[in-house]
Formats: sequence, structure tokens, C-alpha cells
Amino acid sequence: MKILHENISVRTKRPFGIARGTTSEYGRVWVRVVDERDGAEGWGEAAPSPYYGETPETVVDALRRIGTVLAAHDPWALETAESEMNRAVRGNASAKSAVSAALHDLAAKRLGVPLYKMWGLDPATAPQSTYTIAIAANEDALLRSVDEAAPYPILKVKLGTPDRDAAIIRAVRTAAPEKRLRVDANAAWSPKQALRMIELLLDYDIEFVEQPLPAHDLEGLRFVRDRSPLPIVADESCLVASDVAKLAGVVDGINIKLSKCGGLREALRMIATARAHGMLVMAGCMIETSLGITAAAHFAPLLDYADLDGAALLADDPFVGATI
Repeated sequence: MKILHENISVRTKRPFGIARGTTSEYGRVWVRVVDERDGAEGWGEAAPSPYYGETPETVVDALRRIGTVLAAHDPWALETAESEMNRAVRGNASAKSAVSAALHDLAAKRLGVPLYKMWGLDPATAPQSTYTIAIAANEDALLRSVDEAAPYPILKVKLGTPDRDAAIIRAVRTAAPEKRLRVDANAAWSPKQALRMIELLLDYDIEFVEQPLPAHDLEGLRFVRDRSPLPIVADESCLVASDVAKLAGVVDGINIKLSKCGGLREALRMIATARAHGMLVMAGCMIETSLGITAAAHFAPLLDYADLDGAALLADDPFVGATI
């Protein structure tokens, strides 16, 4: 078995702003796992994030090391493959998730079924995805994004700019009075700011708040959750399954991303662990092509909430796959 890769670059339709900054162009890595016995191949995508210490260059380096480890590996041994990648390469979750997705794609292709069928899932039970309204330079740009989201009934609004947050959510709710709204602060608030904002958000019929505080501040999250009338969902605070138990009683739910957790098997473990603790489960994404989004979409029937809109935000998606 060999691993091939190709670096690609994609751009969003509009500058994509969150609390940590604004970007328009993203480097991604298209990964192909090839069974040299017959030439069959599976595809995956690495969507590295500097927030988690990854770049396209670190992905390529990790893929070389993973390729050495998996060179003689049985492509059907999916669980073992993820375990061996984790032993051989620390971190580098997006690189490992791309190989995991490619191996699962290869297995499903050999069986002649979509991956969700291999797992016994029904796509009709998957929740609708949100469409993200990013932080914009001004209100006109914000409202243009809301207009572009017209086909989508659920919006996730990025906040985390304390001097503008109230105006942003007011403008979005005024422009989209009938839509379901969720809020993501991307770890930008303090506990007191979070509670003040949540009190304001109640006036705008918000469903839940994602990652209001810095990732490490679990006691702060507990403080906010104990006082919040809105559910609190952890994203940056929850990377892998071993993080879930320590968040029980701290937040109401978790947000899984393949590029954080490192593979489809790990994502399934996170779901099972969260369910065992009575927690809500959401899956999100980075800015990714349809190739990356489709890998996550296959386990969407196991979710309460989905935020799989990364490809819908692109101006130049080079692949065709799951749609929201």
C-alpha cells in the first residue's frame, strides 16, 4: 500500500472571519491510498489548521512517515491502521484523518456500497447542516452573506468581537427572522462576557452557544454552563475521545471535527463516549472541499447537529460530494 498526495489551494467566496482572524485562501492536501496489488484506491483530504499546529508542509511530512508505517499494512484493518498512525506520529490530526478517510473509502468501494451503508446508517436521519455567517468587515458585507445563505434554514453566526457582537447578532436576526440560529464564539469570551452575551442572545432565539471560552478554561465553562439557559457545546476544548469524560457536567455537548480527532474511527469513539455521558453530539469541519466534507457526512446520522458547510463556502471546490 502506498500513499500519494497533491497540494491544492482553495478560496472562499468571501473573506472568512472568526475571532482569531480572517482568511480567504487555504492550503489543503488531497490524499490517495493505493493498494499496489490491484491499483484500487481511496481518497481523503487533509485540512490543516495553524491553530492546531499544522500546515500543508507538516501534513506532507507526516504522510511520508505514515506511508512508511503502513507500507505493508492490510487495507481492511482499519482500526489497526489508526492505532499504528497514532503510535508513529504525534499530533498531525488532519494528515491522519485524510489517510483514515481514504482507507474507509477504499474499503467501501471494494464492498460496492457507500460508507454509511457499511456502518448500517440511514442518511435520511442525518440532521440538516448549518451555514456559517462569518465575521465580516462591516454590516453590508455581513448582510450579503446572509443573502447568500437564503437556501439554508439554519445559520451559525460567528461572534467573538465584544464591541460588535450585539450588532452582528441583531443584524442577522433582523435579516433572517424565520431561521434557526446558533452562535460560535471560537473561544473569545471571558466567563462574565459569555453570561452577558447569553442574556442578550435569549432575545434572538438562539439554539446554543459553541465554545464561548478559551479551550483550557474548563472550570470557566462549568461556571457558564451552570448559569446559562442556553446549551453550551465544546469545540476547541474537545479534540479526541479521551477529552469527552472530563467535559461531562462541564458542557452540554461536543463538536467533532476529523481534522481535530485524527480519523473516522476516533470520531465514532467520540460519539459513543459522548452518548454514554448523556451529551449532545455535533460534527463540524474546517474550510474543506467536498472531498473532506463527504467523509464526515457519512456518520452524520449519528449526530444531533451538523455544521458541514465548508465546501459550500468555497468559490472553487474541485470535487463533487455530499451537499447540505
